[in-house]
Amino acid sequence: MSEQLIFEQIKLALNAAPRNHYMAELHLQMIKYADELQHITSKEFCEGVGLKQSLGTEFSKMRNLTTRLKAAGLNAHKI
Repeated sequence: MSEQLIFEQIKLALNAAPRNHYMAELHLQMIKYADELQHITSKEFCEGVGLKQSLGTEFSKMRNLTTRLKAAGLNAHKI
């Protein structure tokens, strides 16, 4: 899946999320696509999804967390 398509999928998921679940959905989407987006920077992620640059830290955190979750048995494609 291309980066642009991933960004569009994330935008759709965020737009569909209830207002009080926006950040939880953002985190889930970051985990879901962490492998496909390993090669991009947090700045590129934020620009691609249309987020404030300050959320780039969350992208880095979730990408690091994904490694541990997958080691514990998470199947990110089920998210």
